[in-house]
Amino acid sequence: MKPTLTLFFTLLLSSIVAQTTITGTVTDNKGIPITGANIYLDGTYDGSSSDENGSFSFTSSEKGTQTLIVSFLSFETLQLSKEIIEMKNLNIVLKEDVNSLGSVVLNAGTFSAGDNSKASVLTPLDIVTTAGSAGDYIAALQTLPGTSNVSEDGRLFVRGGDASETNVYIDGLQVFQPFTATTNNIPTRGRFSSFLFKGTNFSTGGYSAEYGDALSSVLLLNTIDEPDQEKTELQFINVGLGAGNTQKWKNNSLSLNAFYVNLKPYQGIIEQRVDWIKPYESLAGEAVFRHKFNNGLLKIYGGLNYADFELIQEDINVAEGISFGLTNRNLYLNASYKGSLGNDWNITTGASFANDYNDVKIVNTDVDNDENSFHFKVKLRKRFSNRFKLNIGAEQFMVNFTEKAEDPGFDTFRSSYDNNSTAVFTEANIFFSKKLALQVGARGVHNTLVEYTKVSPRASFAYKTSSKSQISLAYGDFYQAPQQEVLKYNSVLEPEKSSHYIVNYLYQNNGRTFRAEAYYKEYNDLIKFDTEIPQFDSGFSNNGDGYATGIDLFWRDNKSIKNLDYWVSYSYLDTKRDYRNYPNRATPNFAATHNLSLVTKYWVSDWKSLLSTTYNFGSGRPYNDPNESVFQNQKTRTFNSLNFSWAYLISPQKILYFSVSNVLDFDNVFNYQYSNTPDVNGEFSRRAIRPTADQFFILGFFWTISEDKTDNQLDNL
Repeated sequence: MKPTLTLFFTLLLSSIVAQTTITGTVTDNKGIPITGANIYLDGTYDGSSSDENGSFSFTSSEKGTQTLIVSFLSFETLQLSKEIIEMKNLNIVLKEDVNSLGSVVLNAGTFSAGDNSKASVLTPLDIVTTAGSAGDYIAALQTLPGTSNVSEDGRLFVRGGDASETNVYIDGLQVFQPFTATTNNIPTRGRFSSFLFKGTNFSTGGYSAEYGDALSSVLLLNTIDEPDQEKTELQFINVGLGAGNTQKWKNNSLSLNAFYVNLKPYQGIIEQRVDWIKPYESLAGEAVFRHKFNNGLLKIYGGLNYADFELIQEDINVAEGISFGLTNRNLYLNASYKGSLGNDWNITTGASFANDYNDVKIVNTDVDNDENSFHFKVKLRKRFSNRFKLNIGAEQFMVNFTEKAEDPGFDTFRSSYDNNSTAVFTEANIFFSKKLALQVGARGVHNTLVEYTKVSPRASFAYKTSSKSQISLAYGDFYQAPQQEVLKYNSVLEPEKSSHYIVNYLYQNNGRTFRAEAYYKEYNDLIKFDTEIPQFDSGFSNNGDGYATGIDLFWRDNKSIKNLDYWVSYSYLDTKRDYRNYPNRATPNFAATHNLSLVTKYWVSDWKSLLSTTYNFGSGRPYNDPNESVFQNQKTRTFNSLNFSWAYLISPQKILYFSVSNVLDFDNVFNYQYSNTPDVNGEFSRRAIRPTADQFFILGFFWTISEDKTDNQLDNL
């Protein structure tokens, strides 16, 4: 018995002696103790929590090199590997988790519209339920600061830049013709259905090195990754009808949508200032297929759009007016893949293709043009840690354009070009703490048609001044190749250039957002020509330049008044440029010094109705009066428009919708056209360029048939 007891106590003593005590304290980077941190040895049950002084102590029988793990909410998890006998009196300092709630966001120059965006100021629902937008993303974005309301055009004019200076992307791939076909002073709208998108990033300047060939801004549209349920949507409105259907399977889903528009019945009721021979008519169809892999998602989008119209345009120099007809066919295909490669590497890749065909008839001249455009892109993202992430990528653009013009008075004129460019980009996101972050990158591009190679740096910086506010800075150089109207006549030119300098302040708290941004843009190498419009005998050069500077303000509040959500946007713009056929620097006609928008949305529970109003104001825009000696010497009257919409829920899936633009019937003038020759008194006569109609009405019925019996199309109105 005695040898047995001796052996037992020997083993017990050995077990006690083999226990190692691990001790230390846990603090943040300011030395403040962290209470309740979780501390343990990886792969074991040995561990404890820190006390009110940040101290911890526990024992373990493990030997050799071990990994100690220390974690606490809103801090980065720390892993410490060393000999276990050396794990005594440890001083553990945890770093803030820069990805946690309340962290700084790099947002200078960008409006995010997505439910999951940290700096979101609008949601997709906000955008498309804006009165006056008629479901068009572009029209709704014109209520944001930084944009100029150019109602006779309909495209995005951003911070002193014309509409050609903004590019549109779907899932990171360029849309080469994002707007429906039209002609002078007849507003266009976006080609794509609003229900396709889950979020939007609208950069009014200083955007990422991932994007290029745009002097002013980019609009990034992100499609829905996975529909929530199967459903059918029917739309009946006074100017057309549409239908959509979504089907889901285990790893696949398919959405189909079609819409037909015919303005003839409407224009027969509402007096028009345009003599329509064949009113606007269009047919559009879209399809989105999605396949979910174990580590990624594939999305394929296809859209086909056909439009046709003919009219007599008023012209002060042609008594009978100018006959104009247009038939447009547009095909757009987009395939994108986003997935994980393992080891914290992610890949985003895809390709887009567009074919745009126009058959134009101007009096006796027939013009046919055809453009084929292709974009391929691959981007790799590596997460080295929460504090450092790196993007690298490359893309290829290929554009083929051909045009033929025939007129009985001259020989057939043909023009064509191939505009190909290759770009590479890299960008790093560096988070020094939850309060301080930096994004720095560069983009290089080589164009084979214009024969240039350019490198443009981009950088942005953000600092969180409090739990509810931050300031941001951004800088970037941006290049853009000459436009189609120039390239078809001359390709021996340099790209146009702009440089952006931006400072931003953002405050967000309990449903209230305030945003203030000041900027300065410098333009160089702008295209000039010595004829009224670009033509085959024009003299082209890069001798143009200019600037744009201003302040953008945005306030949104959906908490102060029950059921009321509203936002106010204001922009001050000072811009001048010497470009196109300008004789000197001047403010272009599309740029108003002051722009103001007020959007309200009020839910009336007793009426089961969403009432929305949008008021738009723009100060007078400059125009050139040849009766005066100074170029761009006059200004139009101020622009005013009050829009109203009413969505009434007949039942959870049936909606009656009514909207009207310019409720108060403001008499707006966009510009003036002057005669080419003076009258007997030496004066040049003029005519006002005004809307085709002062008001536009929409009356519609929307019906959704879905699995949950409650889903509706309110977010598509």
